[in-house]
Amino acid sequence: MAVPVEYYLLLSAAVFCVGLFGILTRRNALMFLMSVELMLNAANINFVAFSQYWGNLTGQVFALFVLALAAAEVAIGIGIILVLYRNFGDVDVTLAREMRW
Repeated sequence: MAVPVEYYLLLSAAVFCVGLFGILTRRNALMFLMSVELMLNAANINFVAFSQYWGNLTGQVFALFVLALAAAEVAIGIGIILVLYRNFGDVDVTLAREMRW
């Protein structure tokens, strides 16, 4: 007995909403990155669910590309967070406004 694709879509929507809530409410840069990762994983759940539903591997290939994109995003994000912490002593993203002119 297979799990219906609607269950995967509901799970994906819930994970995406949690990630969106984290982006909109958190000021910590690490939580911000984790929320973006949740949103990307929600997209991966959709890709894999539709890949299984349609019986081809296209969605799984896209999910692998999204994982590679997420790894690159984390590498760049950690570098930015380290610079933020070194300059301000905190990882609060609202402090970065002081880095402007």
